[in-house]
Amino acid sequence: MTADISLTPPDPKDFLDTDSLFDEEERLLRDTVRDFVRKEILPNIADWWEQGVFPVELAKTMGDMGLLGMHLEGYGCAGTSGTAYGLACLELEAGDSGIRSFVSVQGSLAMFPIWKFGSEEQKQEWLPRMAAGEVIGCFGLTEPDSGSDPASMRTHARRDGSDWIINGSKMWITNGNLAQVAIIWARTDEGINGFIVPTDTPGFEAHEIKHKASLRASVTSELSLDDVRVPDAYRLPGVSSMRGPLSCLNEARYGIAWGVVGAARACFEAALDYSLERQQFGKPIGSFQLTQRKLVEMMIAVNRGMLVAHHLGRRKDAGTLTPHQISFGKMDNTRNALEVARTARGILGGNGITLEYPVFRHMANLETVYTYEGTNEIHTLIMGQALTGIEAFS
Repeated sequence: MTADISLTPPDPKDFLDTDSLFDEEERLLRDTVRDFVRKEILPNIADWWEQGVFPVELAKTMGDMGLLGMHLEGYGCAGTSGTAYGLACLELEAGDSGIRSFVSVQGSLAMFPIWKFGSEEQKQEWLPRMAAGEVIGCFGLTEPDSGSDPASMRTHARRDGSDWIINGSKMWITNGNLAQVAIIWARTDEGINGFIVPTDTPGFEAHEIKHKASLRASVTSELSLDDVRVPDAYRLPGVSSMRGPLSCLNEARYGIAWGVVGAARACFEAALDYSLERQQFGKPIGSFQLTQRKLVEMMIAVNRGMLVAHHLGRRKDAGTLTPHQISFGKMDNTRNALEVARTARGILGGNGITLEYPVFRHMANLETVYTYEGTNEIHTLIMGQALTGIEAFS
């Protein structure tokens, strides 16, 4: 006996029916974020991107929606599953990588270390306000001379009575000029420590990085710390090693593995719609074999990325997701999303370079996503070490 097979073609924009992989609650959350992006982000994002601004009022709106630190438990956080958080990242990045980056930095890089390694007093003081979008955070790890090798950081902190004195600089810090609080990682005599540093502390300065050709709807900064004094109560007591910042990076990388699928989907859908509308030689360009091949390759990449992200999400919720598997998702989904964006740009021809369509903006953004939170080379070596048991970083 063979089952009847419907001859009805699949939905072009959900070819493998990945929607069926999620339960009703997950789809409801996904649809809520998608509607927010459609109403609040998409009508404005081209102007924000062109002007190089992030509308800071979005922080409170996203806080009210429960998007900030949404996968954390307690302290005003929504406590959703990792899969639900991933779906939110996907929909936000379908709007713009800069919008998703804000949510990732706030929740996974600024709130998560307080939630994971902070004292109860620190959690009570900071997390509810950060979840509400009343306090914006940033994450200071990368330095001008130590990007892929954060263990070589020069920022250091020394004890001075019951205080710590921090000196150093951090580079490429998302939200740096927006933040009221920074999580600063520094070398100490006791190991690598994290410090909660209010940005109005004397000696702390943030300098916005201008003239970016990517992630323009996101604030990126250089941080300078010159004899910044904080009390020991502002040191994260739960970790004194690179395990601290690396665990935060894995949280952010997980969100990226989902987010870039949203950017790829937006580019594919724009190219598909355009190919059916654009007439050349008396017929839509979607009727040409070369264009159809490009559309099929993009569709496969988007659906494959969704399957990878979904699998990682279920493993995260089961507590079985490893950092090496996160590297798989971040590396493969990002490079495939970038290729989708480049292919879509070609299908749109001259229109592909205008902000009337989302494709070039996504393509430019993905060039940054390809590099940050671990370059593709670093993720290759992480997985290579897992395969061979041999570290090839140095």
